Amino acid sequence: MAQSRRDRGQAAITAVFVVAAVFAAVVSSIVTVADRVVERTRAQTAADAVALVSLDGGRAAAQRMAGRHGATIRSWSSGPHVVTVVVVVGDAIATARASNEP
Repeated sequence: MAQSRRDRGQAAITAVFVVAAVFAAVVSSIVTVADRVVERTRAQTAADAVALVSLDGGRAAAQRMAGRHGATIRSWSSGPHVVTVVVVVGDAIATARASNEP
């Protein structure tokens, strides 16, 4: 079967579009995963800060620190020399414990 001059290169154009679509899908997935990692890191940072400030300032200080980090306290408990907090930032949940024991 004879191929006309107009048909040459058609497969290359299709291949370029397919590669571009796959590339766009991969980049989109990477961005989504990166956003989740950043949100999880922010939540853990907030939980750590809230737990530490709670040792001396109690629940009121914990609320203020959570607000500074854009977090919401899901639970807060204090025992002898230990504070445990669970905070939420966006969709991420993080837990932290802090102690002032030697």
